[in-house]
Order: sequence, then structure tokens, then C-alpha cells
Amino acid sequence: MRKIQIYLLVIVILALILSFVFTDSEKKQSELKSTSKIALREVGNQLLLNNDDETSLVMPVKEVDNHLYQLSFESQLSIVPDSLITTIKERLNAYAINNDYRVEVFQCNDNEVAYSYQIVNDSEDTIVACLDRELPRSCYTIQLQLLDEQQSLSRGQLLVLCLIVGLLLFVIEFIVYRRTVVSASVANNLDYERLGSFRFYPDQNKLVKEAEEISLSKKECELLSIFIMRPNEIIKRDELTKRVWEDNGVIVGRSLDTYISKLRKKLKDDTNIKFTNVHGVGYKLEVKTV
Repeated sequence: MRKIQIYLLVIVILALILSFVFTDSEKKQSELKSTSKIALREVGNQLLLNNDDETSLVMPVKEVDNHLYQLSFESQLSIVPDSLITTIKERLNAYAINNDYRVEVFQCNDNEVAYSYQIVNDSEDTIVACLDRELPRSCYTIQLQLLDEQQSLSRGQLLVLCLIVGLLLFVIEFIVYRRTVVSASVANNLDYERLGSFRFYPDQNKLVKEAEEISLSKKECELLSIFIMRPNEIIKRDELTKRVWEDNGVIVGRSLDTYISKLRKKLKDDTNIKFTNVHGVGYKLEVKTV
């Protein structure tokens, strides 16, 4: 039951951590959207200035898909690829948007791609071509796609979650292990009967004297348990045989004497303990108080 409670506690902790992680992620996503739109709008302004246009408007930047932003203009303009690449790079760096990205320039009249390129940091996947081919004055829309942003965040969240789960499982197992060790230690120290210099563990079928363990048979344990409950008292043979043998459907002859003899040998190292045979009556376990 205690282990179940620990696991339930872990589930609650994980739920709280995940809530924090995803809330933080959503906040970062929202900030990224805002800064991406601002950066792209500044790109539009610069492109118009490059066309000596200081009056026409840059239309509102739209997020047309996940991390895909669209920039459009009120009037026509010409676009120099080299200038477009430099301007977008500068504005993204200014807002610490260091993701890989793809840029596509669409013609308004047929929605065909007039120019495109891709930037992937430290990778051969970067594709930039036709830098000197100026796009003639016309109506264009520019789309900026931030690559692998969502996947990157998901991997980061997964890594954090795995680390947290691993740590919590380690803590759980350590706690359970410690509790098991402590419980076993307590059991080994408390679940016994003191008999002179011996410790008698009836559930474990053994006697312990200092560091020495002495194994007992089941019948020896049953007999010794009866005597320990009634030290220095004569217990009749009939009672002993009935409780240890006949109640279990076994009829014995000299078995009682044999097992008493075995117990005597195992307890012989303590002279304060002695089995006495009361002839014709039974046995008595004499225990001297030291």
C-alpha cells in the first residue's frame, strides 16, 4: 500500500512538472510568433525602402500555418535576392530567431514560386541560388517557414520528461529499497524470543547465538515454542504429542524423546538452559535467570 501511495505521489508530481513544461513551451511559442511577425514586417519595410517607396503599406503579417508566416505588400516592388537574403538574416538575428528556415517568394497573379532559398545552419542542406537575378517589379508575397521548430521543442520536452521520470523512479526504488532493508533489519532484531543467550526465530526456523545460526526443523520449532511460552513448568507428554503430532493426524511412539534430545544438543552451549525429564510425566525447560 505504501508503494502505491508513492507511485500516486510521483504521478501528481509528473503532472505538475508537465504542466509547467508545456505552459513554458506555449509561452515561448507565443513569443516566437510575435517576434517572427515583427521581424518579417521589418523585412517588408526594408524591401520597400530599397525600392525608394516610403509611403505604401506593408500588409499585416499572417501566420498561415504552424510557424509559416506570410508577408504581403500594398504596392508592387522589385526584389533583389541577395538583398532579400541579407535583410531576412539580419532581422531574424536581431530578434534571436536562430532557427533553420525556408523563404519562398510567390507571384500574386498565378501563385507560382518566383524565388526561394533555404538556410540550415552548419549543414549542406542550405540552398541559395540565383543571387544576382533581380525579380522585376510586380506583386509578390513572401513566406517564411521556420523549420523543425515544433519538433525541436518536442524533443526538448521529451528529454526533460525522460530525465525527470528516470530520476523519480530512481528515488522511488531507493526509498522502497531502504524501507525493505530497514523492515528486514527490524524484523531480524524484533521477531524473536529470547532464550538465555539464544535468539529464537520461530518464523525462520532457527536459533541465533551471537553470529552463529542453528537451523531447526519444523517439529523442533513447534516443541521449543511450547516450552518457551511456559518456562520452568512441567508439560505433560500427552499434551506435547497431541499438539505437535496427533493434532496433525500423526501417531508417534518415541518421536518426542528424539526431538527433545536434538534440542538439548542445539542448546548445550548455554548452561543456564536445560531440558529435564520428569519420569512418567513429561518434560520441563529449566531456564536460570542470570
